[in-house]
Formats: sequence, C-alpha cells, structure tokens
Amino acid sequence: MLLAIRLERSRRKPRVERVLLLGTGPIAREVLRELEDRPELRCAVVGVVDDAEPPAAGGRAPFLGPPERLAQIAQELRPHRIIVGKRQGRRAARELLQLQVGGLIVEDAAHAYERVTGKMAIDSLRPASLLFCEGFRSSLLQQVMARAVSVLFAVVGLCALLPLFALIAAAIKLESEGPVLFRQKRLGLCGKPFELLKFRTMRPASRPTSEWVGENRERITRVGAWLRRFRVDELPQLVNILVGEMNLVGPRPHPLSNFKLFARRIPFYALRCLVRPGLTGWAQVRYRYANNLAEEIEKMRYDLYYIKHRSALLDLRIIPETVKAILTGGAAAEAKAASPARGPSAVPGPGKSAQLQGANGERKIFELLGRTRGRAA
Repeated sequence: MLLAIRLERSRRKPRVERVLLLGTGPIAREVLRELEDRPELRCAVVGVVDDAEPPAAGGRAPFLGPPERLAQIAQELRPHRIIVGKRQGRRAARELLQLQVGGLIVEDAAHAYERVTGKMAIDSLRPASLLFCEGFRSSLLQQVMARAVSVLFAVVGLCALLPLFALIAAAIKLESEGPVLFRQKRLGLCGKPFELLKFRTMRPASRPTSEWVGENRERITRVGAWLRRFRVDELPQLVNILVGEMNLVGPRPHPLSNFKLFARRIPFYALRCLVRPGLTGWAQVRYRYANNLAEEIEKMRYDLYYIKHRSALLDLRIIPETVKAILTGGAAAEAKAASPARGPSAVPGPGKSAQLQGANGERKIFELLGRTRGRAA
C-alpha cells in the first residue's frame, strides 16, 4: 500500500518544476540566481511578477507584469510553485491563498533560500521571526539520541584509533619541540567555556597572532599540514565528546578570545550557544576554513541552518559527507565554497542600524529562550 502511494506521488511530481517569482527583494534575487545557475535543482523560472520591472534583477527570467495580474498570469503559465520575494498587499495575499488552495505551492523567499542553499540569510532575519520559531528548539528525544550516538561513537573511536594516536604523537615529537596536544579555551553549550583538545599542528608563536589559519600558515609543520588536510588533528576531541563538552555533530566551537568580536559583528551569533558544539558540522562539509570575518559570517549562515533544521536525518547526511571530506582532503567543501554565487557577499550585509537591531533582538531572544538552554542538545 505504501509503495503504491509513493509511486502515485512520484508520477504527480513534475520532472522540471515551474517557478514564478513574486517580488524581487535581495533574497529573492539570490534565490533566482541559484535556480537559474544550478540545473541539478530541476527548476525553470517562468517569470517575475512585480510592481515595476526591476533593473537587472530578473536574470534570464522575463518580467510578466504587476501583482494585480497574478491570478491571470498563474492561469496562463501554470507554475508549480510561487516564491514570494517581498510583502504583498491584501489583494495579492487573497489571490495567493486561492492559488494555494488550488494546489500551487506558495513559499516565502527566505524559506526558499534556506531550501536551495542550505544556509540562512542572517542579514534579513528579524528577532520576531526567531522568537516563535520552533526550529530552534529540540525535543528531549532528539537530545538523548544525539548524546547517545555521540558517546557511542567516541568510545568506539578512541578504542579503535589508539594505535593511530600513538603514531601521530611520535611524528609530532620527532618533527618539532612542544607538546603533542594543543589545548585552547573554546565556547560551549550556553556560552560555557571548555578546553578543546587537538593534535598540535603548528610551531609555538614568537609573537601574538590571530586565530585565523591564513595568518599562521608559516607556523604549520609538515606533519601538521598533513593532519589538517585530512582533519585528523581534530580526533582528540573524542575525549571532549566523552566528557559531555561536545557532540559528534554540531557547530564547531569558536575560540573564547574571538567571542566579543564575533558577538559584536555577526548578527545573532549567540544562537550558536543553544546547542553543543560538534566534532563535525554542516558548515564544515559545506564550506572551508574561515580566514577572515566575512568567511566567519558565511559559515554562520550554515551553522544557523543546522541549528534550525537539526535532526537525526540531517546528522546522518553530515557524517558520510565528513568521511568524504576526510578522504578527499576537504576538496569537496573547498569546491562548494569557491562558487561566487554562494560567497560571503551573496546577500548584502546589514548596516549599523541593522546590526544594532540584531544585537538588541538577540538579547530579547535569550530573555525568552534562556529558560530552555539547559535542555538544549
């Protein structure tokens, strides 16, 4: 019976989805660019409906007319999905509701952006939209399952990898002086600091440096370069997982020394503290090492997407992609991050007023969500 239902649904699903764009705000333009530049999405943008023809906003999609003609345009072109790029009047809203009842998919541009890119447009987020978003909370069952899988993985991993750890430790000691393990204060669940463990990959610094890899490349040892390429330097964090400071999957923990800078410059940065940091994460398999603030903001888009949509299925998707990144030396993530359409400037950044609103809104969010942080995964 279930097989018959699935076959029937597969017959109804169009081979190429016809998409109509209603309104052309910044996020809508980015969604349009993604749909037009990525044939694997199997979407055809049939046109743009807006109050006036936007200059250079429609890409290859034709301008079809104002929202007053929406019902007529939908009847003529028969799209499968309408993506709403900006707020509409009452008349357009009623027509959208009627079209949705008739079987069309009506989707907000921000949601479409998340679905297509796998990240969140943090520049356009509003505190009110996060306050009542159920996606940023997880059930007790999800938390217990994530923790159980993480502990099991840590125990098995530590037992299986002990011989490899011994070889790596010997190689590090033979090449350069210093400890085998690098210890650093990182930001954990609910903003609680903890000491993260890594295999040491750099020589001691002779002067104060930043935490970004790009400014410390000359300090990386030959053994360290190999360890970093295949992410093997992160394996001691299985101990952090075992003692409850990290999970297997989650946003990577940032150095405590960077917290003030990131909290001031990255909108809604503190939301990362709602979950335990992870050994691997969505940003790690979708993006590269961050070497500046702009790239940290880009990774934040992926982190927020994970926090909002986290589930066992998403974790199961991240784990094999992590294995692939390890085996290929991170080539897959580097290739994805190299696309200009998905770069840090894909969606315009906020001005000073927007950053201030984000900071004030963030405090309001945690006044309400702070009670639930103790139960976060």
